[in-house]
Amino acid sequence: MNDLQWYAVGDARILKIQDLTLAALTPEQLLPDWDDATALQAYSDLPETLDASETKVLLSVHSWLIKDRGRNILVDTGAGNSKARPAALFFDHLQTVWLENLMRAGVRPEDIDFVLLTHLHVDHVGWNTRLQNGIWVPTFPNARYVFSRAEYDFFSNPAHDSVRNKTSFMTRIDSVDPIISADLADQIDVDGSEVLEGISFHPTPGHTPHHASLVLKSGMERALFTGDVMHHPIQVCIPEWSAVFDADPQIAIISRKWALNYAAEHTAAVFTSHFPMTSAGKVMTYDQGRGWSFL
Repeated sequence: MNDLQWYAVGDARILKIQDLTLAALTPEQLLPDWDDATALQAYSDLPETLDASETKVLLSVHSWLIKDRGRNILVDTGAGNSKARPAALFFDHLQTVWLENLMRAGVRPEDIDFVLLTHLHVDHVGWNTRLQNGIWVPTFPNARYVFSRAEYDFFSNPAHDSVRNKTSFMTRIDSVDPIISADLADQIDVDGSEVLEGISFHPTPGHTPHHASLVLKSGMERALFTGDVMHHPIQVCIPEWSAVFDADPQIAIISRKWALNYAAEHTAAVFTSHFPMTSAGKVMTYDQGRGWSFL
């Protein structure tokens, strides 16, 4: 495990488990308010977050493995393999080595104690289940899967089965419903209270109506798992730029500012869901505003 980049937050250890990296969208496609001159002025390391042609944004899809208090915990589970995603072709019938990456860290699926889900989008719950004999079964049979009750209800209500949410409804059927059927789900109210020792879910709506960000406290230190509050480091510098994937861009701005303020006030290590490179960093505060520094 010496080649694996573990991060320390108090006594906890945190590792990125990579699923895939996408280079499919231009900055303008990802962030509709994008302006090249403004972006370069706000974030000088911008080229490092783009592909070799510097025309497409690099978006990482991954999970975070937490070893804390004798528990093996996953935050989100990537996109998963072999799943039909006709309306989201980047995730259609994937064959990635996510599971092998987990086991490289010395953790088997049966060793996972908790799976914590920031929200129920296609690229955050995919490895909840895997295909065995034509049936979707829980990947982590000994884990409790913890997620927002309101989020599940939203993506179960036929009234919300829109073009935007089509993939999320398909995802719920093959990646969330089997967890509930197996009696492994703990659906919670997201209100900032501690749901496990040292771990709390905080409401950060906007990307989805009931999106949550997670806080881990260990000793005097804190980690913030932002989910899809942000998709690119430029949003640390310019939080008013919302992603095309945000269901309610204005509410997303409020949530993003909350997360950035929390990270800055508590000097929290920030573990993002889609930033490239290490995907982890710190929110820096300067006279002229905020910036991002990768760990």
